[in-house]
Amino acid sequence: MKIVVATHNKGKLREFKAALEPLGIEAVSIADVVTVPEPEETGATFLENARIKAQYYMKASQLPCLADDSGLAVDALDGAPGVYSARYAGEACDDEANNAKLIQALQAVPFEKRTARYVCELVLAYPDGREITATGYCEGLIQDTPEGEGGFGYDPYFYVPQFQQTMAQISLTQKNAISHRGLALQSLLSKLK
Repeated sequence: MKIVVATHNKGKLREFKAALEPLGIEAVSIADVVTVPEPEETGATFLENARIKAQYYMKASQLPCLADDSGLAVDALDGAPGVYSARYAGEACDDEANNAKLIQALQAVPFEKRTARYVCELVLAYPDGREITATGYCEGLIQDTPEGEGGFGYDPYFYVPQFQQTMAQISLTQKNAISHRGLALQSLLSKLK
């Protein structure tokens, strides 16, 4: 069985390939199957955006399509940056700008009240109309200063109490065991079995 993964990110594709291969499922990048413009992510939630991508690429490829949408939700900011995590500081921003805006927004909030979570929603859409969804969360706190060289995005500021380090400091093995994407993928795999 072949599944199209709605990503151009080689690292993400590698993760999905490794997880699906033991089930006899071949994961291929959408770029290897069909060339279409990216869909507009107009959803108000991670699940809606994942569904938009899964449906769009499934229809374009006529193959089952796995899509994810993920980001950071900070309680003190009413769930922001949320679905705007990648473009929190504007459309043409980078990780540094997003993190600067996040830390600025939290200046008046004490560390212990900076609870946050990474969220990942997965949607696997089939041409026959079936759909499988899975969710993963990783809880933490947002600290003022970046620590660690690993990871990307908000990882250097995302403190994981379980390891007493930021997401950018823990090993890849530790990260895969607790990460929002890793947990969502585990949930999806259990549903596929």
